[in-house]
Amino acid sequence: MTKTASRFIHPANLPITALSGVGGALAGRLADIGIHRVFDLLMHLPRDYEDRSRRVDIRDVSHGASVLVSGVVTHVENNRTGLSVALEDDTGTLVLRFFKAYAGLKNTMQIGANITAFGEIKISRYGVQMAHPEFHITGTKQFESGLLPIYPATKGLHQNKLRQLVRLAIAAIKPKGLYCLSPADLQAAGVADTGADLLGALIQIHLPDSQADIFTQTALLQGLKERTHPACQRIIIEELVAHQLSFLYRRKNVYQYKAPRCQTDSELADKLIAGLPFGLTNAQKRVIDEAVADMATSRPMLRLIQGDVGAGKTLVAALTACRAIDSGWQVAIMAPTEILAEQHGANFEKWFAPLGVGIGRLLGKQGSKERREMLAAIANNDVQIVVGTHALFQDEVAFAKLGLVIIDEQHRFGVEQRLALTNKGVANSTPHQLAMTATPIPRTLAMSMYGDMDVSVIDELPPNRTPITTVTINRDRRDEVIERISANCKAGKQAYWVCPLVEESSVLDAQSAELLYEDLCERLDIRIGLVHGKMKAAQKQETMAQFKAGEIDLLVATTVIEVGVDVPNASLMVIENAERLGLSQLHQLRGRVGRGSAKSFCVLLYQTPLSPTGIERLNVLRDSTDGFVIAQKDLELRGAGELLGKRQTGDMGYYLADIVRDETLLVAAERIAHQLIEDSARQDLAHQIVSTWLPDAKEYVNA
Repeated sequence: MTKTASRFIHPANLPITALSGVGGALAGRLADIGIHRVFDLLMHLPRDYEDRSRRVDIRDVSHGASVLVSGVVTHVENNRTGLSVALEDDTGTLVLRFFKAYAGLKNTMQIGANITAFGEIKISRYGVQMAHPEFHITGTKQFESGLLPIYPATKGLHQNKLRQLVRLAIAAIKPKGLYCLSPADLQAAGVADTGADLLGALIQIHLPDSQADIFTQTALLQGLKERTHPACQRIIIEELVAHQLSFLYRRKNVYQYKAPRCQTDSELADKLIAGLPFGLTNAQKRVIDEAVADMATSRPMLRLIQGDVGAGKTLVAALTACRAIDSGWQVAIMAPTEILAEQHGANFEKWFAPLGVGIGRLLGKQGSKERREMLAAIANNDVQIVVGTHALFQDEVAFAKLGLVIIDEQHRFGVEQRLALTNKGVANSTPHQLAMTATPIPRTLAMSMYGDMDVSVIDELPPNRTPITTVTINRDRRDEVIERISANCKAGKQAYWVCPLVEESSVLDAQSAELLYEDLCERLDIRIGLVHGKMKAAQKQETMAQFKAGEIDLLVATTVIEVGVDVPNASLMVIENAERLGLSQLHQLRGRVGRGSAKSFCVLLYQTPLSPTGIERLNVLRDSTDGFVIAQKDLELRGAGELLGKRQTGDMGYYLADIVRDETLLVAAERIAHQLIEDSARQDLAHQIVSTWLPDAKEYVNA
């Protein structure tokens, strides 16, 4: 970047190479820990602090503490294990240990020398020791004094260098400061006004006051580490407001386009409901009404439907789609996996084909001829409903009149993928968006992930759902479980046996499923099938179709069957190494049974020893069938990354905020963001806040 161009960029948004002494090699090491801009460096907050503000008597040192001591060298021993130096003050003695005895060290460590040293204390049967301390002859120079920050680091990037760079970043930003909230905003959020602006709060964290007395200093350190210090609270509310603003700008960006108005009455929906063997729940009716009201206007619908396992989200989506089809528009349904896309395709075919609606599929497994024909049918409006995976938003896919996009398991897709599909509407318009998730999402997580969407909740299960009994069993009793599987299947029922996995494509997990499959085939006289993420899509589909048709008694699988699979005759679910999976994922897997009239069971096989948290997690699942209760507990125990998946939550990009810990501040941030965006006099401030915290969101801000 040229110096001329950089004049128009706020110092916070300058690349890290704008700082003196930061070349390509150093910038590469900083990039390894997520530091690309000057602002990133300011937000690289300490993980701990070293107290070099006061000398500690040797008798008062404690194991694991990093302390500053002074004393006289009373003994020196040099042998093949290194150099041992006895350092004594008026209160006691400790040993300085050096594993390399170079000439300068031996010249300094002479009996009678007065030494000041800083390092970590180790107390063991060998006495009190300090290994490889920093040191100097007392009075010759000073250590960097005070409370020194300890930063998360990487290879080749030392603490002293990080401290130096942070000070350079502070100096670079000081002349202009940082765009931030006003004292009135902080008061509205219930955050104490420390008298400092955002930059001042950051300085308090990077360069804490070392002149405070020991009690004040202890409280200061605790507040900084636990993020309860007013300076931390100030930074957290600023960050949360920036994220909420980005959601509002994203929504505003979508709202600048018109969406097709759809009629509220639907002859197609009436016919579909009349053909169902059951009625709709009140919750389903309410959510359909909310979506239909959105689609009756020219403002694009942005709605997320949450519902527990078996709540009937797909039917709600289908009845919403009827309004778009009756109004002459096409509907695209996107699912994260081919198994789920095929499941939706089968359901929509069953519901809509008898009503004369054209159904198309766009999947990765299709041959080139079949794909060309389907692309032509979509472009010519020969199919009104198109079901597919991410293949739907590829450039070559052109819809004739796309009016509604339905995205299942929304959290499996990134924002960019969702927007790519909505860009396929007719010229100067955008389709309505209806997202669904079978992972119940706690309110705070929904605010953090889907702040640009309205949320509807199907909080009622159909009356025909069979309760599932969940039991936890030690893997030592695996043989008993295998006998139960055999009896279950020979009685005409079907069962799942799920192997744990971290990633759908993991070779290791596929092998573990294959080994289990081989073992069970040898031990059981029943029909057994195998499905895992490394198999070809056609092979998976064929096995799933056989299982659904009752041609397979026991399906050994990885978590590719987590969502969307509906086999009413399956009444037993066994989950191997259940302690390795998240609560919400376990709940989703459990939801594959209990879909028919037979009493259903879920067996959680666990490996001992279990941690206290592991025991608590499995007990929560055993004792509750409420997906929202389970999801909230999962969020508290394992965090957003485990509940929704690392990939998607990585997009949240928080430096300091934690949506579980900071729930109260998140609610306040949402309110402040609305106030900022609605106040014409503060538009520039709102833009600058988003630009500082979320530079990649500028396309929404400037739209």
